[in-house]
Amino acid sequence: MKSLVVRLDSFGDVLLAGPAVRAVAARSSHVTLLCGPRGADAARLLPGVDEVLVWEAPWEGFDPPPVSPADIDGLVGRLRAGAYDTALVLTSFHQSPLPTALLLRLAGVGRIGADSVDHPGRLLDVRHRRLEGRHEAEAALDTAAAMGFLPPPGDDGRLRVLPPPDTGSLTGYGPYVVLHPGASAPARAWSPHRCAEAVALLADAGHRVVVTGGPEETGLTRRVSGDLAVDLGGRTSPRTLAGVLRMADVVISANTGPAHLAAAVGTPVVSLFAPVVPAGRWAPYGVPVILLGDQSAPCAGTRALTCPVPGHPCLDEVTGQDVVRAVHKLIQERQS
Repeated sequence: MKSLVVRLDSFGDVLLAGPAVRAVAARSSHVTLLCGPRGADAARLLPGVDEVLVWEAPWEGFDPPPVSPADIDGLVGRLRAGAYDTALVLTSFHQSPLPTALLLRLAGVGRIGADSVDHPGRLLDVRHRRLEGRHEAEAALDTAAAMGFLPPPGDDGRLRVLPPPDTGSLTGYGPYVVLHPGASAPARAWSPHRCAEAVALLADAGHRVVVTGGPEETGLTRRVSGDLAVDLGGRTSPRTLAGVLRMADVVISANTGPAHLAAAVGTPVVSLFAPVVPAGRWAPYGVPVILLGDQSAPCAGTRALTCPVPGHPCLDEVTGQDVVRAVHKLIQERQS
């Protein structure tokens, strides 16, 4: 059976779909993952994915493209050529799967399932309704199960990626803590001065600190690292970043893709979590986590990209010393 899994969001969202993808792969001869450009690198890290199709949907992302009939016709043609027997459409709790389902129906996909609050008409063959408060990874697994895709025996349902490479040449050898100062939206980021404070205090406490960031974040990582940390800003691919995070004692990160990548390689996370989305749905999954940040702040549940509260108090009231204490607690738990 040829199966298609659709997850059109960002890097972290695609990682959270991983357990559901493995469930589909256990009962399929071939699995294609259809994702957006921001999720493509994560899709290529997931076990069970045979092929990745990348398409930028006009209903997803921070700056979606205009609707183009030619672009949509092109996607429908690619999907029709794939001759998929079944498709699982995965979305976040606030999104509708129905635009995607319509295109899949036009492409002749045999059986389509998704979680949907809206009445699907003839667009879905399996309409699942998610249980209240489920984590996004669990909700995806539930939807896969409703389609008949149960996790294979021995699969613990945690996040997972393909084995990463050795990255000792980047980090140096010996224990270290990773701090990732960037975030996918400003409302989710811990301020640079707080990150630099944490680096200094961690160094004072005897930790080697590695600072990570993407190519567009090199100025930020340089500022945060100072002369005290190994600055890997712009120096890691997604695969090598997975290796860096895998060997860390603890990863410190806001609610963004690398926090989920840390969980996927089994590393504990100090999660600087702005409550613009619910932590119960989006916190790092399946690993020890200490959540920092005021989850009852006025921005809670707003899904804001830019903080609507002056001073960003939900995160910036978290101090470097708070982070050091959380790091020590997670290290002690890991060693016990």
